[in-house]
Amino acid sequence: MKLASLKQGRDGRLVVVSGDLAWCADATHIAPTLQAALDDWENVAPGLELLATDLAHEAIPMMRFHERLAAAPLPRAYQWADGSAYVNHVQLVRQARGAELPESFWTDPLMYQGGSDGFLGPRDPIPLADEAWGCDLEAEIVVVTGDVAQGSDRETALGAIRLVGLVNDVSLRNLIPAELAKGFGFVQSKPASALSPVLVTPDELGDGWRDGKLHRRLDVDINGAPFGRTQAGEDMTFDFGTLIAHLAKTRSLCAGSIIGSGTVSNRDADGGPGRPIADGGRGYSCIAEVRMVETILNGAPSTPFLKRGDTVRIWAEDDRGHSIFGAIEQTVG
Repeated sequence: MKLASLKQGRDGRLVVVSGDLAWCADATHIAPTLQAALDDWENVAPGLELLATDLAHEAIPMMRFHERLAAAPLPRAYQWADGSAYVNHVQLVRQARGAELPESFWTDPLMYQGGSDGFLGPRDPIPLADEAWGCDLEAEIVVVTGDVAQGSDRETALGAIRLVGLVNDVSLRNLIPAELAKGFGFVQSKPASALSPVLVTPDELGDGWRDGKLHRRLDVDINGAPFGRTQAGEDMTFDFGTLIAHLAKTRSLCAGSIIGSGTVSNRDADGGPGRPIADGGRGYSCIAEVRMVETILNGAPSTPFLKRGDTVRIWAEDDRGHSIFGAIEQTVG
């Protein structure tokens, strides 16, 4: 089942979307918003599944689904917590500045609490007041949970995953060092993120969803040129069950909590840092990573951060080459 929110009011209008993303059907008679559906998932989900089946058989009124008219599936959420499940990414950050990676980073997930009061839609521009802030994309996988009790273990956490999607976790890289130096975390350096046009239930992904990971390629283009073709199921040190259980260690999570994987990052086939696509590698899911690799190899970065007018596109495809979640496509404004 694929769900989306069309732009309407502050919380959008819930629709069920066809598997090929071409059509949608109004679902507000079942639940007015996606958050309302998540709040009563056990009772609401069967009705949404029936609606999706009727849509697939063209047995109900339907309308064209246009990604440009979609809001973020959850335009505002009760919680947005982003992990750093791909430790290769963290290791490159440390290596680029000559710092050792603590051994605990391989066993204890990194995670920060982001702003969830306003997610950008998949076609909304990335607002940037000052290019000197170092605007970067971060292509990631996200899951949305139901209620998760405090102290839940990994298996219980996996069972609480309701939906899977993509996020562009926008970062202002040149603001990060000063904020982290205060010892109190990200604030100004983490503006609003953008979610994919649709979120899908794990069963919709077939064998692409297993062991708490999305086993699909994550594609990133910048200004129409291939930038990243990373494999989301590889080099993921912490699966989503582990990330959710980590977050729930000392508190309960409410339905509609969004958990991010962190930047998808692969090592090269020889075990070294990833290579650009032009050099036969899989590329990158954020600009910071290629800059780190350039620093490690050449002593200094050469790839610039995003400028006004640059366009970022993030998507993932199934085995037939069809888009799964729709595309995040944003222009820096």
